[in-house]
Parts: sequence; C-alpha cells; structure tokens
Amino acid sequence: MAARAAETGATIVRDAGLHSGTSLAAKGLPGDYVTDVDLASEAAISAYLREATPDIPVHGEEGGGETGDQYWVVDPLDGTTNFAHGFPAVGVSVALVERGLPIAGSVCAPFLGTTYVAGRGEGCWAHRGDAEPVRLKVSDRPASRAVVATGFPFRRKARLLQGYLITMTAALARFEDLRRPGAASLDLAWVAEGVFDGFFELALGPWDVAAGGLLIQEAGGVVTDWDGGPAWMEGDIMAGPVAIHAELLSLAIR
Repeated sequence: MAARAAETGATIVRDAGLHSGTSLAAKGLPGDYVTDVDLASEAAISAYLREATPDIPVHGEEGGGETGDQYWVVDPLDGTTNFAHGFPAVGVSVALVERGLPIAGSVCAPFLGTTYVAGRGEGCWAHRGDAEPVRLKVSDRPASRAVVATGFPFRRKARLLQGYLITMTAALARFEDLRRPGAASLDLAWVAEGVFDGFFELALGPWDVAAGGLLIQEAGGVVTDWDGGPAWMEGDIMAGPVAIHAELLSLAIR
C-alpha cells in the first residue's frame, strides 16, 4: 500500500515534468521551498490513504496532520529545489509509522523509473517497470573505497553548520568521496541499493527519513541518530552497512 500511495504522488510529479514552470514559494527557512506540484501530490496521496485506511491518520510535510501510535508520514516531493531546477533526483516518500518507527515504506523516483519498497521483516526491493523485483542489499566496500552521501543542514545553518563541516571534512578524508544529490529519501534508497555506502545529515523531517531508513534496515544496514541511538526519526541520521556506519559515528560532531 505504501508503494501504491507513493506511485500515486509520483504520477502527479511525473506528469508535471521537470522545468514545468510551477510556482515556487519559500516556506520560511532559506532554501526550503514548496510548489503547487508538492501540494497536488500530497493531496492525491492523502486522499488515497484516507480511502484505503480510514482509521490511520496521515501526516504530510506540507499540510501536517495527526500522528499517534500509528500514522502515515508523507513527503510528496522530496528534492523540490532539484525539481524546480530540472535535476531529476526527486523522490516521493510514504511510510507507515508504528510506535515511533516505520514498519512499511516506499520511495518512488518518478523521473528515474524506480520504486523502492520495504516492510518490517520482509526485506527491501526495487521495482523497475515490468521487470521482476530485485531484492536489495547494502554494499560491502571498505571505507577507503566508500562513496558516502550527505546533505547540508541548510535549515539550521547558524546552529549546526560548524559541527557539520568538521564531520564532513573528516568524512571526506576518511572515505573515497562524498555525494550531495539533494533528496534525502533517494540518498537513503541508494544506500539500501548499494549505490552509496552511507549517509549522514542533520535536521531532517520524519517524512524525509522514515521510508528510506526502513529500506536500509531491511537491506541489512544500520540506522541511528548521531549519538548511535534510536532517535533517527527526529531528523539527525547516520546510516549504512555496519562497518561504514561505525566509521560515521566515530566522526560525528554536532
């Protein structure tokens, strides 16, 4: 159901198209934007979920909504700046959260033709068109060859940037290279797929990380907050295969 919901939003995003000339409005923090496509995608996803699971509330990035012991959390267009600039690293993320942790989730990449799906205890899978789903596993590359994804804490620069830059510099020295595509849900999906070897970022929202974090866990990886604890749904997240995750934790400074 998470996959069908994500694909419902992805259809809206795909049909709008990159460089679609949609209205781009600031949400209050530098670099944080919303378009009419974000809003249309969230409305379509929310309508689908409310019809399919009327007893489970829906919490969206743009419209908010109830949470509780069980709820859906939705990012209707992750990578809004990418979308507005014509860069196809854009995701739609939907997860079912129970007692604070995701138990089902999906990330759909509408311009890349891939939908990632995971359920607690059911593994992580990539779906591409009519091909058979592929079960995913995190990478086993050593730290010296690892390419690790990250994102800059643009929402909280004054408070977080100094510590983040120390960690980022140490990571660049420790790993082969870093990447910053600009859509956390896809970054996490690519870690689950073994494209990237790890991910770290601060001050994300639960809609950014819920589905992608579950993908990594079900692909055999580890997901924690920057202290190595379980509070990664609060937005400070480090993730990857066991060995790379341990390296990331050793570098973490906030």
